[in-house]
Amino acid sequence: MYIKSTDSTNTLLKHLAAEGNPPEFIYAGYQTAGRGQTGNSWESEANKNLLCSILLPPNKNLHFLNIAVGVAMLRVIGDDFTIKWPNDIYYGNKKVAGILVENAIIGNEIRYSIAGIGLNVNQTTFVSDAPNPISLKQIRGQEYDIEWLMNQLLEAVHSVLNESEQEVWSYYKSHLYRREGFWPYEDRKGKFEAAIQDVLPTGEIVLRDTNGQIRQYEFKQIKYIL
Repeated sequence: MYIKSTDSTNTLLKHLAAEGNPPEFIYAGYQTAGRGQTGNSWESEANKNLLCSILLPPNKNLHFLNIAVGVAMLRVIGDDFTIKWPNDIYYGNKKVAGILVENAIIGNEIRYSIAGIGLNVNQTTFVSDAPNPISLKQIRGQEYDIEWLMNQLLEAVHSVLNESEQEVWSYYKSHLYRREGFWPYEDRKGKFEAAIQDVLPTGEIVLRDTNGQIRQYEFKQIKYIL
């Protein structure tokens, strides 16, 4: 389902799902209030990018859904991209896409999950204070058909969700941003260098610092220094 403009495709799809018989996906030409993780906004020039939400089977493990959608994204746009924990899509040190997966809970039951995706496609000028955006056009030097990308992504998401969790986790970990070597990070105690040791099924990242100390963090407890 295509819509010219909406506040947020996730919000709209939630509303339609609550009413019953929702579409499998929604993609928009423009969002007035696109959201990222923990309420971050998402800049997007009208009709230049893929702004979509996909209805997923209900799943208690949002961490797995997040990585599954990230893996599906790489299957579409290329193996030379990486996934910055937990699920931003990067090219080098530049961010090309963000993913937000949410569950709708009615009573004690998860009724459905929704994956919201913002992929920079044909936009070449970014005016927000986001530090490192980049688009597929800037990377590949070509225009993309956004509807074609939407269909490719939908197929990839279905394909990945039919794979074993072990396969999906293995691909995710092998395509992590900064997966090799020591890199600078910052937590509430200060800056340090560490290497990625693991990402747990519960979503936490496990780092090993230069002193050999193991450090474990939940989302937003640690900052990458770019």
